[in-house]
Amino acid sequence: MSVGEAPAGFRSGFVTLVGRPNVGKSTLLNALLGAKVSIVSDKPQTTRTEVRGVLNRPDGQIVFVDTPGIHKPRTLLGERLNRTAGNAIGDVDVVCLVVDASAPIGRGDRFVAERCPPDAVVVVNKTDLASPAEVLEQLVVAAAQLDLSAYFPVSAATGDGVPALAEHLLVRLPEGPKYYPDDMVTDVPEAFWVAELVREQLLAVTHDEVPHSVATRVTEWEWPRIRCEILVERDSQKGIVIGRRGGVLKQVGIEVRKQLPAGAYLELFVKVDKDWQRRPRALDRLGY
Repeated sequence: MSVGEAPAGFRSGFVTLVGRPNVGKSTLLNALLGAKVSIVSDKPQTTRTEVRGVLNRPDGQIVFVDTPGIHKPRTLLGERLNRTAGNAIGDVDVVCLVVDASAPIGRGDRFVAERCPPDAVVVVNKTDLASPAEVLEQLVVAAAQLDLSAYFPVSAATGDGVPALAEHLLVRLPEGPKYYPDDMVTDVPEAFWVAELVREQLLAVTHDEVPHSVATRVTEWEWPRIRCEILVERDSQKGIVIGRRGGVLKQVGIEVRKQLPAGAYLELFVKVDKDWQRRPRALDRLGY
């Protein structure tokens, strides 16, 4: 059955995942799809663009939209990330507000909730990090403070509660066509995905030293050769990213190649682009 064609009773639509930084939206998206389509990290604002993932089922198709965490911006990049997330709330069928079961409902959660429609679904994620009593308390507090339509405790890390959430979201969607082919899980371009994998591994290897100052982009793609440029804001950061005797870059390259098709030849280059987070033209060039 082709795109657009669907059997009677077929449900389809768009579901946006929103929340403050580091509540596990990207991990939840990957769990819902059963495939990795969004990079994950324990660093806030890992997701910088709108990422779409497609859940295909015989009775429906859910197009999920992962968004940057909504936060108090300190740079032009932060302002643009908030705008991307805010725009994704409008013109979708269902909004999911993701909160952290292991942390109290705070001002940031309420700030995002105020921007959600009344029929939004609250997803209390990371239940594996909280006791049953803490999860129950979080659900009660969320219901009292956020005043939205439905509440689901889940663990994106273990998959607990994820199928029930997917079922609920599918029922909420209207009858409609297939927006994507059955074999498509994401509409993220390959070059963008490789650049994101490089950034994910840099976040993992450099820890807290340069997470917000790093950007990545593929500048050449002549399969199997891929050239990926890593941008930092300071000369000192360049040394951290390269590592002693190139050790950091080597480790990043090894980990990324594990996730690429066999035979891929990945070249990594580091370049200083001073204050790129604050310069409109630099952000435009990087697609933010």
